[in-house]
Amino acid sequence: MKMGEMTSFQLGVVGALFLSVASSVSIVICNKALMSNLGFPFATTLTSWHLMVTYCTLHVALKFNFFENKPIDIKTVMLFGILNGVSIGFLNLSLGFNSIGFYQMTKLAIIPFTVLVETLFLKKQFSQNIKFALFILLIGVGIASITDLQLNFVGTILSLLAIVTTCVGQILTNTIQKRLNISSTQLLYQSAPFQAAILFVSGPVVDQFLTKQSVFAYKYSPIVVGFIVLSCLIAVSVNFSTFLVIGKTSPVTYQVLGHLKTCLVLGFGYTLLHDPFTSRNIVGILVAIIGMGLYSYFCVHETKRKQVGDHSSIAQVKEKDTTAPLLAGKNGQVKENNSLV
Repeated sequence: MKMGEMTSFQLGVVGALFLSVASSVSIVICNKALMSNLGFPFATTLTSWHLMVTYCTLHVALKFNFFENKPIDIKTVMLFGILNGVSIGFLNLSLGFNSIGFYQMTKLAIIPFTVLVETLFLKKQFSQNIKFALFILLIGVGIASITDLQLNFVGTILSLLAIVTTCVGQILTNTIQKRLNISSTQLLYQSAPFQAAILFVSGPVVDQFLTKQSVFAYKYSPIVVGFIVLSCLIAVSVNFSTFLVIGKTSPVTYQVLGHLKTCLVLGFGYTLLHDPFTSRNIVGILVAIIGMGLYSYFCVHETKRKQVGDHSSIAQVKEKDTTAPLLAGKNGQVKENNSLV
């Protein structure tokens, strides 16, 4: 990769990370106001609306030639979309059947499980430095967000299913983009209808089971509708940036970014929404930030080291090419190669 291309790629990664953090924190604050303050508890159904609005927005963008649609095997896209939709359902069910502390533990477990799966099945190598940084990060987020660990059999099974489906879905998001040479926008455009469909059907059932309320019987006030529309619009950016970040970086980096969002949400919750904030939250966030800093440093350092190795290999190849015109004769003498190039 040339220097200009590398700089452009790095700027793209930074932009994707910033967009993901900004949009995710915004939608959490919006949804918190919608669900906690306005009493709209239907998270799974709301997610299906997010995905439908995302698809419609991308469809309009396609009509205006903002991106080019690339055909993908329908079976691959369908299975991928259904898997991502199911993972969202399992995460919501996990939150419904478990304590908040155990739910946070479930989200933390996605990183080590992703590392395990990529190491065993994709033969990806993670250095000891990266593993150490991830360990520090998980400890910090655990201190900041886990308050209680109440276990139950059904909740544990749902959490395990949520971990597996989320992990596999995010690995596939990265793998499909790279192996089929498609952009995050193209993959999201084709998979969003399947994700939306499965959540649109299952969402009202899951939400009624968890909240004992029907989304169809809910009385929608103008302010609730306004927040739902705002949430759906922000979700377009969230969904787009999610696919973009995973495609440009890796599933593990996306999960690390997710925990940065958790720390930011805790901070914004205290500042804007006056949520309770303890010294334990502060210590946990500081430890998590140290872990994220170490992870970023080690990733950049290892990337630079890999680039130096690649440049050395290219230099060696060029050196061999420049000596190629001189061929040794039978008696060990060097003779000039007069062949035409």
